[in-house]
Amino acid sequence: MRLALLLLLLGAWAIPGGLGDRAPLTATAPQLDDEEKYSAHMPAHLRCDACRAVAYQMSQHLTKAEAKLHTLDSGEHQELSESVYTDVLDQSCSQTWQDYGVREENQVKRLTGPGLNKVPEPSISVMITGGPWPTRLFTTCLHYLGEFGEDQIYEAHQQGRGALETLLCGGPRGACSEDEQVTRTEL
Repeated sequence: MRLALLLLLLGAWAIPGGLGDRAPLTATAPQLDDEEKYSAHMPAHLRCDACRAVAYQMSQHLTKAEAKLHTLDSGEHQELSESVYTDVLDQSCSQTWQDYGVREENQVKRLTGPGLNKVPEPSISVMITGGPWPTRLFTTCLHYLGEFGEDQIYEAHQQGRGALETLLCGGPRGACSEDEQVTRTEL
C-alpha cells in the first residue's frame, strides 16, 4: 500500500500538468517603508481602504443595533435614538480592529479585512496585522466621527451602506476621490 502511494506521488511529478510542472509556492511579507512602519497616521496610499473599512464597521454596528430593536411583532423598521446610535458609533470606533492588516497585491500595498473588496487572491499571500494598524484605524474612525458627526453618519447609514461610504470617503476631498488618488500616485 505504501509503495503504491509512493509510486503514485512520484508519478504525479512526471506527468505533464502534475505537481512537478508547478512553480513552488512562496510568500513573503510586504516590505513596509518607514511611514508604514512608524507613522502615527494612516499612510496616504491606504486612506481609501481605511475609510471603506470604517464605513463598513460603522454600518455593521448600526445594523446590529437596529436588528435588536426590530421585533417580529411590529414588522416595521425602527430608528435608533440619538443616544443609542451615538454609543453604537463610539463602540464601532473602539473595537480592536485586529482583523485588519496590510498585504501586498501585485506590488501594491493594500489594507485588507472585513468589508474591503475581495481581489482575486493569489494562491498564497502574507498579511501583516497588529502593530500600528489597529491604532491607525481607531484614529481614522474617530476622525470621521468628529468631521461628520453622529447625526449625519446615522442619516447616511439609513440610506444604505453605499451612502455612508460615499459620505465618509467620497466627495472632492474624500479619501477615495480621484483627486486624492492622483495625489497619492504622484508622491
